[in-house]
Amino acid sequence: MATYSITTTLPYVNADPHIGFALEIIQADMLARYHAALGETIIFNTGTDEHGQKILRQATEAGVDPKTYCDGYAAKFDGLKAALNLTYNHFIRTTDDHHVAAAQEFWRRCDAAGDIYKKSYSVKYCVGCELEKTDSELVEGRCPLHPNRDLELIEEENYFFKWSKYQQPLLDLYKERPDFVMPESRLNEIRSFVEAGLHDFSISRLASKMPWGIPVPGDDSQVMYVWFDALVNYISTLGWPNEEGEFKAWPGVQVAGRDNLRQQSAMWQAMLMSAKIAPSKQIFIHGFITAEGQKMSKSLGNVINPYDLVAEFGTDAVRFYLLGGLPAWQDGDFSRHEFVSTYNARLANGLGNLVSRVAAMAGKSFPDGLDRVVFDSAAVTAELKLTIEQYDFKRYIDTVFTVVDLANLKIENESPFRLVKTDVAGAKKSLSELAGMIRFVADALLPVIPAAAEEIARRYKDDIIVVAEPLFMRREA
Repeated sequence: MATYSITTTLPYVNADPHIGFALEIIQADMLARYHAALGETIIFNTGTDEHGQKILRQATEAGVDPKTYCDGYAAKFDGLKAALNLTYNHFIRTTDDHHVAAAQEFWRRCDAAGDIYKKSYSVKYCVGCELEKTDSELVEGRCPLHPNRDLELIEEENYFFKWSKYQQPLLDLYKERPDFVMPESRLNEIRSFVEAGLHDFSISRLASKMPWGIPVPGDDSQVMYVWFDALVNYISTLGWPNEEGEFKAWPGVQVAGRDNLRQQSAMWQAMLMSAKIAPSKQIFIHGFITAEGQKMSKSLGNVINPYDLVAEFGTDAVRFYLLGGLPAWQDGDFSRHEFVSTYNARLANGLGNLVSRVAAMAGKSFPDGLDRVVFDSAAVTAELKLTIEQYDFKRYIDTVFTVVDLANLKIENESPFRLVKTDVAGAKKSLSELAGMIRFVADALLPVIPAAAEEIARRYKDDIIVVAEPLFMRREA
């Protein structure tokens, strides 16, 4: 039996979960559910990134030790499993004992490959990104992703990773596997970045200045740089360095935001090459979410908490909008008006109304049941497979809704509720075909709106269709 391995990035536990990470983990969940429906064994990983300067500072400001600080936020992120109806079966924390041991072993292997050395250096550093910044990356002397934060100047002796050594191997990887990073525009972006030249990057910090990290093997005066430590989670979660068991599922698919492009598709891949481990299978890069046309920020008060959205609209409505109401690859704008409009048009009026109308007509005119008719879905199923391969979640949903729209049009054209008065057999045939279309839609939407899809499947499981309350009530903006 085939195994499908997929992982999100690990969110940094310095703030509550936000809608951007909800998008990422719902996308990963849709992929995991789709492949599970094909009968594949699923390894679905997420978790929390818990080391580094930001965590230490915020824990200190809160008056608690860093681990206690991380425990509280880790629980909030793990709580998304129930809130968003997720199916992940691995939740790794970078403070887990096994991850710590794996990160240290990974360091040893890179060191054995001759790819780690020590030097004194001076660099501009963005604590918000936990990344070093060159002048060419700055806008008016500031990090474009964190323009409200002052850059810090780090001057110390640290260990470095020979990233420059892997410039050509990375370019070879991108050439040999043109779908390694999806979409193609992101592959072109990282290729251009690597072609411009790679600079070795620091992979440790002085423990006397920044003690909240994993100790460097053989040198307790240094701790690992947070990115070097955190990236190892993608294999430590599989039991590595034990290469038996779940690690056999490596390489896997990675889902990440565009601010993680460099780390996932160049830094991590070079590290894997150094440790003599196969590159990732594929990396899908999604865009950012803005709010009503503005970048989300605490100062503007427009950060969207997924827990709040679920409390107001329900899990399936949130999943549906994030997957089908926003572009899969580009940046998207979250609009409450568009959220409600999409919900009413597609879920309440489109799908929900279809399910209720056919059930009501079947229950009234054919209480003994309909004939079992299977919808000819070969062409639609092939298109859905293609959209999954291209990580085009919106087009997947649009494709499923061509069947919903076709079914609603069939009701208008054939009017089975009127036809039954003059042609009972014809009306029964029409409703039986509609029921078959609805069963297909329920199966196809299981990765998208699992609770509603399961309820539709329950109502339409037998020849006698169950009449029940509407699936989706219209909402006001």
